[in-house]
Amino acid sequence: MGELIMSAPVAGLTSKSRITAEDVAMLRHEVFGDGVVTRGEAEALFALDATAKDKCRDWPEFFVEAVTDYIVHQEKPSGYISQDNADWLVCTISRDGMVDSRTELELLVHVLEEAKSSPSRLCVYALEQVAHAVIDGKGPLMLGGALVPGLIAKAEVELLRRILHAHGGDGNIAITRAEAEVLFRINERTAQANNAPSWNDLFVKAIANFVMCSAGYEAPTRDVALRQETFLDHADLQIGGFFSRMVSGGLAGIIEAYRSPDDVETEWEARNRAAEALARRAETIDAGEAKWLVEHIGTNRPLYENERALLTLIKHASPEIHPALKPLLDKVA
Repeated sequence: MGELIMSAPVAGLTSKSRITAEDVAMLRHEVFGDGVVTRGEAEALFALDATAKDKCRDWPEFFVEAVTDYIVHQEKPSGYISQDNADWLVCTISRDGMVDSRTELELLVHVLEEAKSSPSRLCVYALEQVAHAVIDGKGPLMLGGALVPGLIAKAEVELLRRILHAHGGDGNIAITRAEAEVLFRINERTAQANNAPSWNDLFVKAIANFVMCSAGYEAPTRDVALRQETFLDHADLQIGGFFSRMVSGGLAGIIEAYRSPDDVETEWEARNRAAEALARRAETIDAGEAKWLVEHIGTNRPLYENERALLTLIKHASPEIHPALKPLLDKVA
C-alpha cells in the first residue's frame, strides 16, 4: 500500500478512537457523496476501520457499501471486478491468508454478490475463510459466536451458499474444481460431527453440479442448482433420513434441473448435434474430472452417507457420466 492521501475530514477521524453516527453521516455526504472513486479513498476507509476501536452500528454498513462501490462499480464496465482489484482486496483484508474481522468478511461476500462477474480466485478465497472457521475454529466467524472446530453449523452452510450463489453471475454457472476442492476439504474434516443437515444438501448439489457439468450437461443457474428444497428443511433430520429422502423425494427434482422437460434422449441427441454443444463437450469431457472424483471419495475408508447420496444421484443421471466413474458407482445400489 502506498502513502495514504486523505482529505482533511478523514485525516481528522484517524486520530480518534471512536467513530460516531455523526461521523458516518459526514463521511457519507461530504466526503464520499460522489462514491469512493479512488483506491486512495478506499485505503483511507480501511485505515479508519483499523484504527478506530469503538465504531458505531452505522459504520459496518457504510464501510461495506462504500468499498464495494469502489471495487465493483468504479472501473468500466461496471459490475465486472478486475483481477487487479480482486488482488488488492485479498491483500488488504488478509492477515496470514485469513480475514480477521466480520466486517471485512461481509465486505468480501457483499462484493461477490454485487458483481456481475468476478475472478474465480475471489470466490475460492471466500470459501476458504469459512473452511478455516469450521475446520480449525479460527477466523472472523469466531467473533459472531461459538464455533465448534470440526463441525459445520447452519449459519456456516448458508454463508457457503451465499458465496457460491454470488459467484454464479455472468457466465460462472457451473461449480469449478477449485470450489469443489474446498467443499471436499470441509466434508472430510467434519464428516464425524453432527453437522447441520443443510450441509449434506449443499455438498451433494454443489459436487453433483461440478461432475454433471463436466460431463457435458447444460448447467442450470447456480440459484436453481443449489436451491435448498423443503424436503431437507427439517431440523431433526438425521443423516440416514437425509439419504433416503435424497433418493426418493429429492433426486428427481435435482436431476430435472439439468434436463429439458421434453423427451430427454431426443433433446440430448439434438443438443449433441449442434456444433456449439459438440465443441463444449469436447472441452469439458475428459477423464480428469472422473479421476479427481475417484481420488476424493471413499479412498481407503467407507463411503460417507452424503458421498453415497452423491454417487446415487450421479448414477441416476447415467449414461452421460464418464465411464471412468463406473467403479465408484458400483459401490452404490
